[in-house]
Amino acid sequence: MNNILTKINSHHSGSDIGLYTFLNHYSYLLARKNPDLISGFDEIHCDGIVLCLFLRLIGIHKKRKSFDMTSLAPQIFNLAVLKGKSIYFIGGEPKIAQAAVDKIIKAYPQLRVAGIRHGFFVSSLERERDLKEISLKNPDFVIASMGTPYQEQFLVDLKKAGWRGCGYTSGGFFHQTAKAGLRYYPAWVDRFNLRWAFRIADEPKLLKRYTSDFIKFLVLFSYDAFLFKIKKHKT
Repeated sequence: MNNILTKINSHHSGSDIGLYTFLNHYSYLLARKNPDLISGFDEIHCDGIVLCLFLRLIGIHKKRKSFDMTSLAPQIFNLAVLKGKSIYFIGGEPKIAQAAVDKIIKAYPQLRVAGIRHGFFVSSLERERDLKEISLKNPDFVIASMGTPYQEQFLVDLKKAGWRGCGYTSGGFFHQTAKAGLRYYPAWVDRFNLRWAFRIADEPKLLKRYTSDFIKFLVLFSYDAFLFKIKKHKT
């Protein structure tokens, strides 16, 4: 298995082309099960202060980046408006994507929306059809909010279908935006890096991610870090 930390430690100089995804300590566990899938991305960003801290312990310095309004989302939306680039939004439950994009458009009325679609498919044939349709539309950006590893797989498959734009995964961004608007996290929560606590309070079902799943992360990250250090020493 390719060490996922080697991929996280790599960098990509581009900003408006390629595929980008984001990992926290929980999605790290899911991503390491799919090394071939993750290898299809140009860069992996660190979404979560916990993962950032552990990465620094082994010499990988990554600043926290996430596709939400506290980080990269406003940069991409402003860039799209400034350069007249189009964005396709896909993910979330039926009506969630539309509700989220409606709020985004209210804040960015000049945004060119190439399309909006929820993230569920009734069959593999429908999925293939939509991959082809999106590829033919050729949007400059595709924002996929489906959760790991489905959002990553969709962007990789979209690239295989011939699309050559810039893709970002966004986890629960559509759900959060549809529910609370563009400012899901209160300013003080973001300032003190308490986004994880706020999400647990808002979605108690996520508590497992910060208890038993966190213990799994500690064990597997330690193992990956050991292999990463050995490989780095040999090179």
